[in-house]
Amino acid sequence: MSSRYLFTSESVTEGHPDKICDQISDTILDALLAQDPLSRVAAEVVVNTGLVLVTGEITSQAEVNYVKLVRNKIAEIGYTHAENGFSADSCSVLIALDEQSPDISQGVSSAQEQRSELSDDELDKIGAGDQGLMFGYACNETPELMPMPISLAHRISRSLTAARKVGGLSYLRPDGKTQVSVVYEDGKPVGIDTILISTQHTATIGDLTENDDVQQKIKEDLWVKVVKPVFEDIDLQPDDNTRFLVNPTGKFVVGGPQGDSGLTGRKIIVDTYGGYSRHGGGAFSGKDPTKVDRSACYACRYVAKNIVAAGLADKCEVQVSYAIGVAKPVSVFLETFGTAKIAEDKLLEIVLKHFELRPAGILQTLKLRELPKERGGRFYQEVAAYGHFGRTDLDLPWEQLDKVEALKEYRLVEATV
Repeated sequence: MSSRYLFTSESVTEGHPDKICDQISDTILDALLAQDPLSRVAAEVVVNTGLVLVTGEITSQAEVNYVKLVRNKIAEIGYTHAENGFSADSCSVLIALDEQSPDISQGVSSAQEQRSELSDDELDKIGAGDQGLMFGYACNETPELMPMPISLAHRISRSLTAARKVGGLSYLRPDGKTQVSVVYEDGKPVGIDTILISTQHTATIGDLTENDDVQQKIKEDLWVKVVKPVFEDIDLQPDDNTRFLVNPTGKFVVGGPQGDSGLTGRKIIVDTYGGYSRHGGGAFSGKDPTKVDRSACYACRYVAKNIVAAGLADKCEVQVSYAIGVAKPVSVFLETFGTAKIAEDKLLEIVLKHFELRPAGILQTLKLRELPKERGGRFYQEVAAYGHFGRTDLDLPWEQLDKVEALKEYRLVEATV
């Protein structure tokens, strides 16, 4: 790879059709787990013009009003105008839910290790909810130990939504996307090449009725009220060579579910590291934490972040894989891209010693079943937009650095050998 290159990541706002679905799925998950922490949930949502379909498999003792949950979340996002083709009050909400398959349930409730009497360890009781491979990543490009491109893209998306809701840009509508291309030199971010924002808006703004005038107004407002605030506390800054693109199609009036259908789980790269790290393919939203697609990715981020924060590597990617119904991971793999400060085989030993990667251990360490109730029924839905990782605005257990001091000792020992 050239010593100088561009890397691009994108984000979307909470009003993007796919993100509407993710948030509804996780709102349902929160409501169920808040009442019954043992709920088994796989909630999928589809949205289109004037329609919401909630489907999937749920086994729970909780009693929730699904239609009310859906309408409240849509209103919270900002879809309250029927003329936009999608409104919390007027959309049709269809519920089509089944119970979890007993064939799956038996493997999760009683792992192979317990069923075969191979182990009496409490953490071997829960089997993985599916087979698969999961990744977690961290690097020292930002204070939150995330890649710079996705960090900036999420910041701009959140700033765009804030400008719509409380920043005075009332002509903005909920649907939007952002994209940032960062200049790298010798593997380090050194500049901003392109910032792209596509945002839904009204056809006119005040006295401005011509589209060219409307677009110019939007571009000027977004630079001042959306982009500039994002860079106030960042050393890396846009400069005269940075391209700023706004609504490159010419306008963005028809948006949200009226413009595109949405589906839970279609923004897995936005949810994670913006393509900077590998992805196992499994989505997060609507899945209870016995499903390792979700919980193991959180655990891998927890591992990688603590390793980087402890100074054991500048970059760290962790892969773990599972067999359905089996507690112990099939494999654990660690990659530091040549940045490790100690031997990688030693790093893997450290991970296996200090981090619990069995499903029951992950649930226990990160409190993934209890937190919806502890947070007043709002936990998973809070990460269903603007990324699951590097969230400085939220208190997330997989972002904690409570292993750093123990891990630092290994670098000190290595230095004295």
